[in-house]
Amino acid sequence: MKIDQMLDMSQVTKVLKLLSDKTRLTIVKLLENQSFCVCEFVEIFSMSQPSISQHLRKLRDAGLIQEERKGQWMFYSLNKESESYDFLLSILEKLPSQEEKFIELEKKGTRINCC
Repeated sequence: MKIDQMLDMSQVTKVLKLLSDKTRLTIVKLLENQSFCVCEFVEIFSMSQPSISQHLRKLRDAGLIQEERKGQWMFYSLNKESESYDFLLSILEKLPSQEEKFIELEKKGTRINCC
């Protein structure tokens, strides 16, 4: 978002409402620097795949994240083309790193175990 471009209140409200859920906020923070597969989020959050997919669908439908199919698996990343991207980054920079979740996946050997 350029300096002279402002989000309208409904866009801001939509983003904040989506991020008011701790799981979705953590997902977005994890996606700040790398993409993740659905199976990795299932492992990180100890949630069912349908539950994770529901969170991801909401974020995708709002345009905050994008998906890319690799074989039978879907990988998610932040949508840098979203008109809310800069606003989203301004929120994420205030949050603590979630890198320990990523490191734990690697320690367990479950990082990208589906590919």
